[in-house]
Amino acid sequence: MTGFDIHIGYAQIRNPIALAAMAGIADLDFVRKVAMSAGLAVLGGYNLDDATNDAAMRIMERGRAEFVTPEPIEYLRSELERLNEMEDPPAIALNVRSTEMKPLLSAALLAKEYGAILEIDAHCRQPEMTSIGVGEPLLRDPDRLASMISRVKKTGVALCVKTRSGVVDDERLAIAIEQAGADAIHIDAMKPGAGTDHRAIKVTRNATDLFIIGNNSVVDFGSAKAMFGHGADMVSLARATLANSDVIDTLVQHITVFQEQTGWYNAPKHICSGGDDRALAFCCLPVKPCAIHGVLNRYGITPQEFADLKVELSRGTPLELGDNTCFGTLIWCCKLTKPCFLRNAVLEQIGLSGVEYMKLKKRLSEAILERLRGH
Repeated sequence: MTGFDIHIGYAQIRNPIALAAMAGIADLDFVRKVAMSAGLAVLGGYNLDDATNDAAMRIMERGRAEFVTPEPIEYLRSELERLNEMEDPPAIALNVRSTEMKPLLSAALLAKEYGAILEIDAHCRQPEMTSIGVGEPLLRDPDRLASMISRVKKTGVALCVKTRSGVVDDERLAIAIEQAGADAIHIDAMKPGAGTDHRAIKVTRNATDLFIIGNNSVVDFGSAKAMFGHGADMVSLARATLANSDVIDTLVQHITVFQEQTGWYNAPKHICSGGDDRALAFCCLPVKPCAIHGVLNRYGITPQEFADLKVELSRGTPLELGDNTCFGTLIWCCKLTKPCFLRNAVLEQIGLSGVEYMKLKKRLSEAILERLRGH
């Protein structure tokens, strides 16, 4: 058992590694080649109406791959039927584009029928698509996007929205997507010319309870771990699978071992290292100038109130123990991956494994944020 407990709506997902959609590439045949071990495979992007198919044809004329599907719903049904031929496939999502609502609703009902996730493409920036109002323009039209999400979600489908960071205010966008009813957000966290935009993952994690899929420049365990440490629940790979067909298999192996060793695969970086608010569970007693004070100010509580809260929420658990730690209790100790002989000596003394310690910290983190958000 890996200990992963991951789901998006009704879709159960076996691990936090995903194949991202790639137009004209990511179909079930491609999944067979590179992503059979993944937790999730996002197929598409698929074009659902005449306008998007016409745009796809024009894109193909200049040499880019696209899926042109004159009978899109029938084609998607045939793809989903092929899942029956596959042994132990990953969970499936369908990334789709349409200028009209009716095809989106039909695709949503189809996805739900097969237990798949629907992913609305608010990400594509190809001019042929943006000129007809699909893809990235949806990010700049929050009312239209929210209406689309709300109407699609009424079908009961598990719903994700694929976005691109830095186009609009990332926090406001995420809140709007959550309030409209989506289950998940798939963020292409790109910082043009400057690598991955982990800030976008972090602000989304701090502002919402959406399931977050982090995408952009994930090529190995280190880059995946950075996404997880800023708040991603899952990471996705696209072009990296073209360069290395084994990359998803390798990542699944690494993250599975990491989960078995630590018990919290996407534990946040410490607050003082730029981690998201979940990391309050690892913070020291706030008696010195530190980044934690900015977080507490944002929630409108004092350091003393935070200290009292953390003590209250840990009462009756093994975290109360640890006289020989820096602050006399495990409540204030750091994450397991940070070396600390004092913490480790206490864990050994009380017979608490590192995995059990991290699971207690995860529950403490959830309780802290539930209380602070209520505050």
